[in-house]
Amino acid sequence: MEALIQQKVLEAASQVEKQLDSELERLDNLDIDDIEKLREKRLKEMKKIQQQKQTWLSLGHGEYSEVPDEKEFFELSKKSKNIVCLFYKNDSPRCKIADMHLKILAKKHLEARFCKLDVERCPFLTERLRIRIIPTIALITDSQTKDYIVGFTDLGNCDDFSTEMLEWRIAQAGTISYTGDLMHPPEKNKKPWMSNASKSKTIRGHDSDESDDD
Repeated sequence: MEALIQQKVLEAASQVEKQLDSELERLDNLDIDDIEKLREKRLKEMKKIQQQKQTWLSLGHGEYSEVPDEKEFFELSKKSKNIVCLFYKNDSPRCKIADMHLKILAKKHLEARFCKLDVERCPFLTERLRIRIIPTIALITDSQTKDYIVGFTDLGNCDDFSTEMLEWRIAQAGTISYTGDLMHPPEKNKKPWMSNASKSKTIRGHDSDESDDD
């Protein structure tokens, strides 16, 4: 059995060595023109990425900001392909929790526009998107709402979820780029709700019978 294991290990090592030799041979056979072409291609890719970042920054990406009214929101949706928008009320403790995480993610994910909108100042849009529970995060791509994060149910049923947890949930809608495992959340088994004072609220301000606390 020991001899068989040693044989398998040697075979695997030999295969890896062959692959490395093949790659080294390919690189050795590159002439100056090939190397220059690879360099130019890489530079073009880097330049394109940098130009895209500058475009995003000019549109307000990289910052988490307030949208003052519905007209501004519709203008914003025409300019930015991906939007992560928190519908909030000032008297909601959970909205402040969401604020904290979204500020961090806005700086990390320039590919999406992160913003927030006061439901009391924008009743038409709130009704049009059927926002009933506060906080609700709308995930929008190409002016189409792809998904909603309603309350904190999808974030582990707790108030102390991590920024990584919210990032993972937003990525489920394809609104941001994500390199992790979309099939499995980054954390589990967090503590229950920290207090009844931070219950999800309906638009009218009452504790919701449909809230995550139930």
